[in-house]
Amino acid sequence: MAQQPLSKDSSVLIVGAGVFGLSSALHLALDGFTNITVLDRAPVPSPYSAGNDINKIVRAEYEDPFYTELALDAIKQWQTPFWAPHYLATGYLLATSPNAPQKSRMSLQKSFSSIKDHPAFPRGAFSAIESADDTRKQFPMLQGEMNGWEGYLNRYAGYARAAKALEHAAKACVELGVKLVTGESGYAAELLFEDGEGRICTGVKAADGMIHTAARTILCLGAHISTLLPAIAPQITAKSWSVAHIQLTPTEAASMKGCPVVNCRDLGFFFEPDLDTGMLKFSANGAGYTNYVSRDGSGTQVSVPPTSNEGIPEEDENVIKKLIGEALPQFSGRELVKKFICWCSDTADSEYIIDFVPGVEGLVVAAGDSGHAFKMLPVAGQWVKRALLEGEQKASRWKWKEAQADSDDISWRVGQVKDIKDVEFSGLRSRI
Repeated sequence: MAQQPLSKDSSVLIVGAGVFGLSSALHLALDGFTNITVLDRAPVPSPYSAGNDINKIVRAEYEDPFYTELALDAIKQWQTPFWAPHYLATGYLLATSPNAPQKSRMSLQKSFSSIKDHPAFPRGAFSAIESADDTRKQFPMLQGEMNGWEGYLNRYAGYARAAKALEHAAKACVELGVKLVTGESGYAAELLFEDGEGRICTGVKAADGMIHTAARTILCLGAHISTLLPAIAPQITAKSWSVAHIQLTPTEAASMKGCPVVNCRDLGFFFEPDLDTGMLKFSANGAGYTNYVSRDGSGTQVSVPPTSNEGIPEEDENVIKKLIGEALPQFSGRELVKKFICWCSDTADSEYIIDFVPGVEGLVVAAGDSGHAFKMLPVAGQWVKRALLEGEQKASRWKWKEAQADSDDISWRVGQVKDIKDVEFSGLRSRI
């Protein structure tokens, strides 16, 4: 049942200053909403947001054409003057190695089928990856043998400078009159309710006791959302992946300039070096890691991020080293630094959840990023705003779902989900 309509001066409280939170605040403010508050327990870019990273892939390959269209809309926005300073169209090289499971090969084929004949892509946007020699002619920095790699290069893609894009969005929000509250006063510790004809959410209580009230409260807490809203836990699984870096010298960084985003689906992916720091980022592909804990001593197991995300599993460090050896042997043997696991909120079908919480007036969730939301930063707030203004989520795929989460066999991922307490970490154990 649709909820009561909002006016442009209605108070809106957004909990979480990550992709969904900042994009929602920006689109609401641009539409003339004048009473918006965004909370986060840390300044932007918040270390609790999966978007706080030096870069994220921006591409439109999806098995589901629905998301292809959304991603193409996002790419158009990344090219506008507002977002373009934080987007680099380096291209996207997507492949599988000879050891890739059939599942991974099929996923790549399905993803390519969603874009290969799409009229939005410029002529000549795609070329097959048939040999390492052909690849090196275009990208001499890829010096590895890459034996048996098969796939394609998509030139209508690239990456976003993630943390900088979040900072840019936050600055624009503040300039538009959005109130940004961080620290203990922005750390939402408890949802507040009152009872009317139905249960009504009135806002949140912060860690320092400050009360934030609003006509609508939107939870955009990513992997942390079930800690504030336990009812969403059956459909959201906090899941993580490994990230590591190599520090390049200015000369080495220059030699890597213009490298496309390279993603070997059964190994991992990397980007050209960060323009400011010379850091070369790698991430290991896989099914992800959970952190199941007992909630409130009830025995109910819920996956939530641990207190620290430092360090990565040894198995992922080995995968990243293998990727370096196959594609960038000039950096083999180099120390991996700035190693951490990045936490996302995963759903069983990789669909987002953008909906009012059933049985509660005034409480909205924008969750389930499922590892593919950052590219949508320029447009995601439109979807949240639409649901907010219509008083309901009309798209069935983004509705609240009561089914138990089972996100252990996502079609576009390889491997098996493991709990971080069951794996050995490189250098240290992640603190639970």
